[in-house]
Amino acid sequence: MDPALVAPLERRLGHRFRDTALLARAFVHASWAGENPPAVGHEGLAFLGDAVLGLLVAERLFGERPDASSGVLTPQRAALVSDANLARWARAFEVGPLLRLGRGAEQTGAREVDSVLATTLEALIGALYLDSGLDAVRPLVERLARG
Repeated sequence: MDPALVAPLERRLGHRFRDTALLARAFVHASWAGENPPAVGHEGLAFLGDAVLGLLVAERLFGERPDASSGVLTPQRAALVSDANLARWARAFEVGPLLRLGRGAEQTGAREVDSVLATTLEALIGALYLDSGLDAVRPLVERLARG
């Protein structure tokens, strides 16, 4: 990844990556990986990031309302981690321009599609978790949850 792009992203995240290869992989869309073997897309990181995000959002919601039922907390968690909300956060962190997209995905405007941006943010969270653990992700999730 271009160091000139990494530094501003790290400032926005409030975290300096030890493993910049993890950071770079967070921005590799499956379409680009498919056109550039043996590159690996960010889907695995997004899977992990989704789980980490879900855990930390659930922890935060439970901490705010420990007596609330799952019927109350589950829709709140779902709203916070929805594609629309994650895409909004991804736009705030300016992740779209960093995406590596294949030709077809680029031509169809995938860089601005909510689901693509949401998955990329989840991959970024997964990379952050692998780079430095839950304590590094928690402040980011707190910022995101506050809006």
